[in-house]
Amino acid sequence: MSDAAGTRALLTSHTTANLLLLLIAIYVLWRVCKGPPPNPALRSVAVLVLGDIGRSPRMMYHAESFATNRFQTYLVGYRGSKPIPSLLSLPRVEILYLGEPPSYLRGLPFIVAGPLKVLHQAIDILYALLKRIPHPPEFIIVQNPPSIPTLALVWLVSRWRGCKVIIDWHNLGYSILALKLGEQHAFVKLAKWFELYFGRYAYAHLFVTKAMRDYLVKEWDLQGRKVVLHDRPPARFHRASPSESHELFQHLLPSFSSTTLTSFLPTSKPPYSTPFTCIPPSKLSSVPPPPASGAVPDFNFTIDMSDLSPFAENVAMPELRSDRPALLVTSTSWTPDEDFGMLIEALKCYERRARACTGLEEKERLPKVLMVVTGKGPLRQRYMREVERLQTGEQEGEGPWRYVRCVSLWLEADDYPLLLGSADLGISLHSSSSGRDLPMKVVDMFGCGLPVCALGFACLDELVKDGVNGLVFHNAEQLATQLESLLRGFPSAPALAALQASFQQAQSAFAGTSNIWDWGTWAENWNHIMRPLVLHDVALETATRL
Repeated sequence: MSDAAGTRALLTSHTTANLLLLLIAIYVLWRVCKGPPPNPALRSVAVLVLGDIGRSPRMMYHAESFATNRFQTYLVGYRGSKPIPSLLSLPRVEILYLGEPPSYLRGLPFIVAGPLKVLHQAIDILYALLKRIPHPPEFIIVQNPPSIPTLALVWLVSRWRGCKVIIDWHNLGYSILALKLGEQHAFVKLAKWFELYFGRYAYAHLFVTKAMRDYLVKEWDLQGRKVVLHDRPPARFHRASPSESHELFQHLLPSFSSTTLTSFLPTSKPPYSTPFTCIPPSKLSSVPPPPASGAVPDFNFTIDMSDLSPFAENVAMPELRSDRPALLVTSTSWTPDEDFGMLIEALKCYERRARACTGLEEKERLPKVLMVVTGKGPLRQRYMREVERLQTGEQEGEGPWRYVRCVSLWLEADDYPLLLGSADLGISLHSSSSGRDLPMKVVDMFGCGLPVCALGFACLDELVKDGVNGLVFHNAEQLATQLESLLRGFPSAPALAALQASFQQAQSAFAGTSNIWDWGTWAENWNHIMRPLVLHDVALETATRL
């Protein structure tokens, strides 16, 4: 047996042992705790996240919506990124952080430390749900995946404390595991059984797509109420004003200070101008006269600060620069399931086509583009090294890039929606393991009025309407062609403007006054779908007890 095969066998036996240990523990607890459940406290909910709370936006939005509807809300999960500020400001929200495994486990052999970590995790979750929450909550809402051990633990707690379970199906846990082990692997089959058995029965099932609902209802015979709750961003995701963009880019200027970027971007002089925004000289009194037609404005001037005062006769407000590059943005986890190499190939092709357009009239030219990539992950350094070689001309072939730059940024939570709201076009490389979930990054982009070019898969049309709010591609050449067609003549690009206009038209669609495509905020969608699901039951039980 090879070393790789031996390692896989060890991991499989180890994971199977963990699962069996968990099932035995649940059975023992079930026998000990079996009895009539207590009456739960109305208008209370536990939101369980087996992961970093701050990196679980949908579950944070659930907690915020429950609390806004006067539910006492307990958010259970792990520390990490800071939760969204709007959630922290609500008085009915209490965050219960789970403890990390003891440090001494790191020194133990993997086959010993693994089961102990799973056991520690299960005990910590049970303690939070059974003891740290003072009264049995009326609802427990849990995200799936991960399925193990959360679905089994929630199943147990619901039967002991009389809580109603709501499973929010983001994806299928076993399908993610199958990407690594293959669908016919014994543990993948065991994980699928676990997910099916403990996920079949619930008070309600939420689905991120209609495709996932239809599949699970048909194949798994789910029992309980079944509703589709599409992802939507909160109200803080919006199209940025020029003033908001100006402030953001001043804040991000240090991230654009490398030699390859400063030589590529338009010159700027903060706080009066950035590579994308400026306070127009024509609106200020103490500046040189405007340039001749077709010339690039000179932003290296001194401004009388009284012109920036709100009490000045003509208040100077920032505007977008006419000589700015097109700003493209994508978010990635830098993992093999998102093919970043496809984006690099598309940018290579765009560079060649932009060079070929040199000398054409302005409306036929292709602009410079700055590709901003957000996120962290294991493949980041590998791909960014390749990008750097292309930008500097170290790779043999066509010389350094003249029309394309790519930069990787890690943004604060408050800056991310402003960047999306300031960008011209979004790109999604998400490919679904199950073919039944949708990319949250595209939801965020749409919330900021940002059209996208998205990698196509089975149910993407539930979100991206090809030719209406974005374009769908399947390979690098198609993506390059879409970039060319959308950006030609930028900043006066008719094809891009048509996609951007669809977001204004969609504002009325949610109210039923348009048939183009419907859209709304998370709060609007949650209130429309979830309020009848959770508040009707509260009113009914209250009337019964009176």
